[in-house]
Amino acid sequence: MENPHEAEQAVLLERIVNNVDKANEAVLELNHCIKEYLASSDQITMASDLSATYSRNIKYNLESQGKMPKPL
Repeated sequence: MENPHEAEQAVLLERIVNNVDKANEAVLELNHCIKEYLASSDQITMASDLSATYSRNIKYNLESQGKMPKPL
């Protein structure tokens, strides 16, 4: 004689497994999107650092040559 709850438990277990698979796929997609965002963020940070260094170099060179304009 079969357990009357066994079929119901098997259906519920199958639904849980399917939902976990879908959640896993969503997490993998989210991880991929986060990696892309962080990569673009790194490029922006690098460009910002280059710009700041360039600005400091210009200021230093103008001050050393005595050609730094006075503030308004």
